[in-house]
Amino acid sequence: METQKFNYDNNIVRAFLYATIVFGVIGFVLGLTAALMLFYPELPEFLFGTDDTTIQSLRSGNIQGLINSQGALGFGRIRMLHTSAVIFAFVCNSFFCGAYYSMQRLLKTRMYSDTLSWVHFWTWQIMIISVVITFLMGINTSKEYAEHEWPIDILITFSWVIFGVNMFGTIFKRRVRHLYVAIWFYIATWIAVAMLHIFNNLEVPLSFAGWKSYSAYAGVKDALVQWWYGHNAVAFVLTTPVLGLMYYFMPKAADRPVFSYKLSIIHFWSLIFVYLWAGPHHLQYTALPAWAQAVGTGFSIMLIAPSWGGMLNGLLTLRGAWDKVRENPILKFFVVAVTCYGMATFEGPLLATKSLNKIGHYTDWVIGHVHLGALGWNGFMAFGVVYYLIPIMWRTKLWSKKLANYHFWLGTLGIIFYAVPMYIAGFTQGLMWKQFNPDGTLLWKNWLDTVTAIIPYFKLRFLGGLFYLSGAILMIVNVYKTIRAGSFQKNVPAEAPALANIGNTRKQGEGVHLWLERTPHLLSILAFVAIAIGGLVEIVPTLTVKSNLPQISAVKPYSPLELEGRDLYIREGCNSCHSQMIRPFRDEVTRFDGKNGQYSKAGEFVYDRPFLWGSKRTGPDLHREGNRNPDSWHFKHMYNPRITSAGSIMPRFPWLITNKLDRSQMVDKIRLMKNTFDIPYTKAEIDSADQWADNQSKAIVKRIYSEATDVRDQMEKEKIAKGNAFIPLEQREIVAVIAYLQRLGTDIKTTDIKTASVK
Repeated sequence: METQKFNYDNNIVRAFLYATIVFGVIGFVLGLTAALMLFYPELPEFLFGTDDTTIQSLRSGNIQGLINSQGALGFGRIRMLHTSAVIFAFVCNSFFCGAYYSMQRLLKTRMYSDTLSWVHFWTWQIMIISVVITFLMGINTSKEYAEHEWPIDILITFSWVIFGVNMFGTIFKRRVRHLYVAIWFYIATWIAVAMLHIFNNLEVPLSFAGWKSYSAYAGVKDALVQWWYGHNAVAFVLTTPVLGLMYYFMPKAADRPVFSYKLSIIHFWSLIFVYLWAGPHHLQYTALPAWAQAVGTGFSIMLIAPSWGGMLNGLLTLRGAWDKVRENPILKFFVVAVTCYGMATFEGPLLATKSLNKIGHYTDWVIGHVHLGALGWNGFMAFGVVYYLIPIMWRTKLWSKKLANYHFWLGTLGIIFYAVPMYIAGFTQGLMWKQFNPDGTLLWKNWLDTVTAIIPYFKLRFLGGLFYLSGAILMIVNVYKTIRAGSFQKNVPAEAPALANIGNTRKQGEGVHLWLERTPHLLSILAFVAIAIGGLVEIVPTLTVKSNLPQISAVKPYSPLELEGRDLYIREGCNSCHSQMIRPFRDEVTRFDGKNGQYSKAGEFVYDRPFLWGSKRTGPDLHREGNRNPDSWHFKHMYNPRITSAGSIMPRFPWLITNKLDRSQMVDKIRLMKNTFDIPYTKAEIDSADQWADNQSKAIVKRIYSEATDVRDQMEKEKIAKGNAFIPLEQREIVAVIAYLQRLGTDIKTTDIKTASVK
């Protein structure tokens, strides 16, 4: 058969490689900033200005600079920006870089369309920049790993579809009959991410001219769909695509074939089938139906087998090549990456068991677990791919192996100094929260006791981040020097015989999987079925069967002012540090709801769009916060938490005190809730929404003035100083936030919980 000549496109690979490096460092810096703020919450005051004379500041004596920042450097916003930057900007760009390089060579063809390649690249980078801008402005949905608002969700969908069309187009014009294992993982990744992203991000925009939207799901249903997405975003954004890279780049770097083809088959199909069932393990002991929790635990434990199958297949590929590991920094990165993958995928199922979940959930143990995977598995695989590609694409040797080895050891130290202190901090938190005195009272009643106990571990975590970032900076130097010394080849000549058409029917004696590998459309359909089953079984019953989630007759919709306050709470990212879910444990009921004795019930969340159960408790749970503290306490706490809670690491929110509440869309929000989600607001309530909000805000301000004369006096001075420009306290954002916080958990007032009848 005649040999065909063609060129591989290295240009698109180079673009994604540069994006990987740039956004990787940005993501690390954001993570380091968030880590610093957990033991130095005054960082924004240092940078922008403060009226606290006990704090060093670049602009001491003037808090207006901090107010003008409007919370752009608030911990809640930086934290969600860090996670999104690492996941969507660093890991995804590294996947696209490796996939565009490996796909062409595995399929012996250029990408289907250069135009689509570049549309994919630029739409993805525009999406990342949009995320940075909107998150810093406080525009977000609060949903873990999916905080982007609806226009950005649409852009992600568009970019992902473009990538899929280009990938499948390339597969169908291949010159290699059987698809290599890496391609299987790329296909499964595309299918799963498309499904997860679309279903989790179903939302209703308040206006097509604005950014605000509300989740299509509420309460428990939203929680289940979100963690079906959240867990499987880890699976199909942070795991399966990187496994595809492992199956290509690790054998290439070691110059060894994959250890076991059969193990690859078992690993692939079992992993993509089992993963989708495990999401509910993030919601153990919550208001989620018990059957869903049990299913999540069972399948999480089963995940150990396929995950370790992949790890062993990777490590055993190096049989007979361990001498190369000593000399080759690329293999060093790959070995530690795969080892971290094995450790994280063993620890995850353990945390899914109820015995360990009740200790570990909401603690920094989970943070250590996640970063063992992110820094070790994702980060080190990306670094290994970069070091592999740079010399090949620029046709030269790596400028300095010694510098690459320094990077490796700094990165490894960074992982150790990050993960180990977080494990210790998590164990400390989990145990301190649950300790009682002999008389039945909590030993550590003050939440700040548990916070101050782990501050040293936060500092060690920051040191680990510095090590890791320092290694990445060395990589940039090495990459720059290598590029300067080399010569980039944009189009790489290649040749291969055309693929003969032998039909799609299975041949006599042909193995089932060999047949699937040459019929990508059938392999893709079967992969979709395997991926979709778990979600269908868990989510459909919960979304469709009303009896799963009985309503509590005492629970009423939020008032217009409370709904505005909830939106501000989301804007500031408060759910990054506070949960709203009291689990049925003696210590949690005693600590968070001592008078009422009520843990959180599913029926309490039916009007929550989105749900705000949280995934970490840096601060205490707030689900029973209503009426626990006076309105004036909340006012002062938001202005400066260290006034009300000495030693607090919560950031300040002075702009909430000064900003005028934008109520221009308040009535529209209530109408949307009524007309779209059938929330039982009456026509009279909607028509009088402004008056309803006015009355509630006046009552709150009256209480603040009666409780804190210093606040009243300060407002009087401000009124005299500003004249007509003065904004009455009733019209400010802080009042809406207080209204929301004082509402939390107050619908249930007795131990007698009456549920509405379900027909």
